[in-house]
Amino acid sequence: MNKVLDNKTAQEVRIIKIGNSQGVILSKEVLAQLRVGLGDSLYLTEHPWGVGLRAHDPDFADAMAAAEDIMREDRDILAVLAK
Repeated sequence: MNKVLDNKTAQEVRIIKIGNSQGVILSKEVLAQLRVGLGDSLYLTEHPWGVGLRAHDPDFADAMAAAEDIMREDRDILAVLAK
């Protein structure tokens, strides 16, 4: 997949008024790279170099990875609890 944005390029977006709020318009290419569409959620993450935009919540992903580890380690206990 071609990258729309990398460390050498940037795409300008403008802040626009949306009702009483403000927002930005993302191009079709950016939405395709993020694999999101109308109604999906995006998450802003803060980094030393600025702010990132992601299609998934990294905290939730970390919590799910921890839960999967527990499920693998304690499979027998969880099977008993499920009865």
